[in-house]
Amino acid sequence: MADLTLPHPLATDGGIVRLASSEPFTLRCGVQLRDFPLAYQTFGTLNSDKSNAILVCHALTGDQYLCGEHPVTGKPGWWDGFVGPGKVLDTDRYYVIGSNILGGCMGTVGPKEINPDTGTTYNLDFPVITIADIVNAQKLLLDYLGIDNLFCVIGGSMGGMQVLEWTAKYPDMVFSAIPIAAAARHSAQNIAFHEIARQAIKADPDWCQGNYLNEGKTPTKGLAVARMSSHITYLSETLLQKKFGRLLQDREHVTYGFEADFQIESYLRHQGMTFVERFDANSFLYITRASNYFDLAHDYGGNLPKAFARTAAHFCVISFSSDWLFPTINSKEIVRALSAAAANVAFVEVATDRGHDAFLINDPDYEATLTGFLDNMAKRRGL
Repeated sequence: MADLTLPHPLATDGGIVRLASSEPFTLRCGVQLRDFPLAYQTFGTLNSDKSNAILVCHALTGDQYLCGEHPVTGKPGWWDGFVGPGKVLDTDRYYVIGSNILGGCMGTVGPKEINPDTGTTYNLDFPVITIADIVNAQKLLLDYLGIDNLFCVIGGSMGGMQVLEWTAKYPDMVFSAIPIAAAARHSAQNIAFHEIARQAIKADPDWCQGNYLNEGKTPTKGLAVARMSSHITYLSETLLQKKFGRLLQDREHVTYGFEADFQIESYLRHQGMTFVERFDANSFLYITRASNYFDLAHDYGGNLPKAFARTAAHFCVISFSSDWLFPTINSKEIVRALSAAAANVAFVEVATDRGHDAFLINDPDYEATLTGFLDNMAKRRGL
């Protein structure tokens, strides 16, 4: 595995910074963290008045490696098509920041990191986290970088939840916000899918009640099944049918057995096994729980418009027509709440058959929406 303390080859800064060294960092659950590591990368140059910073919030299994070759997988970063010179998030124009979220497994403190109180890995002794905790840790990173105002906060899926939390919690710090394929709260269906995934991990005997690292084991089968079940929700029925249908995998007839007769079965198995090579099972438990707990209106008496009462940010809310994990109705709820709070908001539903994962994929209408909004905000900002 690559040395995650070193900056990415395309990054202008990055590695691992230690935060909360002077004052403890208190989580929503009441537990305090001290002097903990947070991994980040930056791309581009911060201008003289520090007005061109964009924070990119990653989704469930993303990380700080937005573009270029990922040092662990050897594949392009998860938003490589959008971040870089001349791209939507133009690093010749903007200073783009990506950080591995709290509870992650790419350098930021999480269940696989060392508990300073015991000298061993946290495992399930790691405290349960929330989206608010994730955002508060990002705020500490910005303090470390000397940035007190963000040109834009952008993210898809769980990253979009972080965007919403940013605008509610730190309304004076955000000039513009782009929540993509997100929701103000997780639905019962989404909570259910995450529970299935967690139970798959916990049912693997190699999970060892969460102590698999100390036992020298890895719950690969359980984590692979968790990924398979989750991955289905990221796609659309139309896309699956178009791409796979009932096509057989490297054979002309069914085998009347339980191997991967169909291409879709082989595809899901591949997705599961490649995932276990880069992700930690306990991190998956903690991060899915954090997204399940997210309910932005809860802290405001159940009144979502109140969450946005103090924000002066310009919003561009984006959904995708075939996304059934975070359907357009979720984005419209956010738009209605922003409108009720008299916020400046634009809304676009992008027509696509790509499903929820469309937020990761280059599409002309999607790119035009992002670029147009950012260009307009840059003019307002004088960039």
